[in-house]
Amino acid sequence: MSVETHIEALRAKHAELESAIAAENQRPLPDSTILTDLKRQKLRIKEAIERLHVDI
Repeated sequence: MSVETHIEALRAKHAELESAIAAENQRPLPDSTILTDLKRQKLRIKEAIERLHVDI
């Protein structure tokens, strides 16, 4: 897998997590534990994308 392909896959996962966070926030009683986990995952992916951009 090329670096560009890997970055695109990470961006897609990042967008999925953003959608999941938005969906959880739309619930009448959002679960803060789920939101925290999703946000942490999203941050890890963002950091991975940034590291890969530096390597290019």
